[in-house]
Amino acid sequence: MATDHQIPASKQQQPGSSAFKLVIYEQENFQGRCHELTGPCNNLQEAGVEKVGSILVLCGPWVGYEQASCKGEQYVFEKGEYPRWDSWTNSRRSDTIVAFRPIKVDSQEHKIVLYENPSFAGKKIEIIDDDVPSFHAHGYQEKVSSVRVQSGTWVGYQYPGYRGFQYLFEKGEYKDSGEFGAQIPQIQSVRRIRDMQWHQRGAFHPVN
Repeated sequence: MATDHQIPASKQQQPGSSAFKLVIYEQENFQGRCHELTGPCNNLQEAGVEKVGSILVLCGPWVGYEQASCKGEQYVFEKGEYPRWDSWTNSRRSDTIVAFRPIKVDSQEHKIVLYENPSFAGKKIEIIDDDVPSFHAHGYQEKVSSVRVQSGTWVGYQYPGYRGFQYLFEKGEYKDSGEFGAQIPQIQSVRRIRDMQWHQRGAFHPVN
């Protein structure tokens, strides 16, 4: 639900607080009507948001979805400014965001294992406390059909260099590609989602 109230500064600064804050602007470059979110919103249109043109994340991270009720293509946002559509995605399949929810980041450690076949079978690539812009460069050229996240929160990308469709991986198991929202089992890069609470230099800055 879009709100007008502000989170007290004292709460924003408390380490470990669950404060989240995101501002949606209906036009590019932070112009037009704006709407503030401090929690999940399953349908922006019902909350009075006609269009998402630019986004300012004051306290995050967040994930946006192409469809209502947190379905469809995913877009991950960390603390920072996103003045237009191509600053948060280059997949070009859709130009709509209809839902948002905060992403809980509660671990300083990161470990993820990605498997070639469903149900954690076949060849695998294990990543610990690192970002990997190209699986091919690490000798892994197989598809990714299932994933185990043992710690941390991650975002996988369809192509190398953090491009293409995005897939959010929170702690847990994903037995097949449908469970993480992929139409085809293809992931070729992955990075950690980091929060300023845990990583002082953790904000992600997309390359223009």
